[in-house]
Amino acid sequence: MSEVGQAPAAVIMVRPHHFVPNPATISDNLFQARSEVPPSRALADAALAEVTAVADALRGVGVGVHLFDDESTGTPDSVFPNNWFSTHPDGRVAIYPLYAPNRRAERRADIVQSLRVGFQVNGVHDYSVLEDDCLYLEGTGSMVLDHVGRVAYVARSFRSHDRAVAMVCRDLGYEPVVFSSLDSRGAPIYHTNVMMSVGSTVALVALDSFEHRAERDAVERRLAASGRAVVPLTQGQVDEFAGNAIELRGTGGSYLLLSARAYDSLTSEQRATLSAHVHLLPVAVPTIELAGGSVRCMVAGIHLPRRVRETGLAEVGG
Repeated sequence: MSEVGQAPAAVIMVRPHHFVPNPATISDNLFQARSEVPPSRALADAALAEVTAVADALRGVGVGVHLFDDESTGTPDSVFPNNWFSTHPDGRVAIYPLYAPNRRAERRADIVQSLRVGFQVNGVHDYSVLEDDCLYLEGTGSMVLDHVGRVAYVARSFRSHDRAVAMVCRDLGYEPVVFSSLDSRGAPIYHTNVMMSVGSTVALVALDSFEHRAERDAVERRLAASGRAVVPLTQGQVDEFAGNAIELRGTGGSYLLLSARAYDSLTSEQRATLSAHVHLLPVAVPTIELAGGSVRCMVAGIHLPRRVRETGLAEVGG
């Protein structure tokens, strides 16, 4: 098997046909539009166009996109599949317990089954039963994973329960690094992936959001020790979704997918630092961002090994 990398070369995306910000998550997702946004055909059409544009941009740079449509009217957050499953270089898939009951129908057996077509799936860990005990862990929203160093960075929130974190990390072989992170209003950040992104050689992290200096220093040291350049984000940039980015592998090298809003919030110095490591790929998703997530949430990386070819060699998918 090839060397495991941090940046996946293929992703899963879900294109909703009836998008609307989820009223069931507005109480704790302070990145979501603060007043309820009523459903409308114009809103749904705009969201569908934005997902299509992200998929086209990724395909344009050689990232494999497996795009699924969601025509249900009962799954308002289906555009964010990274919350309900993750894939891993050893061939395992994890299914996660979700906080909002109306999000649980997002879990789709057909998506998991589709992974078996081109990739090796050696096992599926289904943690959704933890919902019965109110133990939530919302995938790679709750955990920012360093697949190479086997580290799971987790900001404390009731969507990232300590017991669920410990269980998943033990089973999948990641070391949990847990910390408290507050948004610009002083509330716990609901998902780690809005304040932190870990790429192959560079990381974005909102150092000023850490509640405890010792935890901040420990995370910063850990990232630096892994050989990554650390780009600090301000609270204002986090509010613009600058932390909600993901490195992907295309035909021209590594690309950092981020929203146009996030890109605009970065300073010229930050852009220069990032550009020394990755190609920047900004895409506008203003409608999707009304739901409290951005482009990182819209893609679930495929880190599975590709199926063995006739040569007998296996290729890692991400």
